[in-house]
Amino acid sequence: MESYTGEFYCVKCKEKREATGDVVVNDKGTRMAKATCPVCSTNLNRILGKA
Repeated sequence: MESYTGEFYCVKCKEKREATGDVVVNDKGTRMAKATCPVCSTNLNRILGKA
């Protein structure tokens, strides 16, 4: 499985966080990275673009 390491925006903390997450493809064919915030444990999503 592909992974992504980079900046995610945490909605709960309202700050950008560095994290590592798994890359998944949604129903529309868009690649998304999903991770967990290291500070507050909220789910983080980042849209990467078409597969």
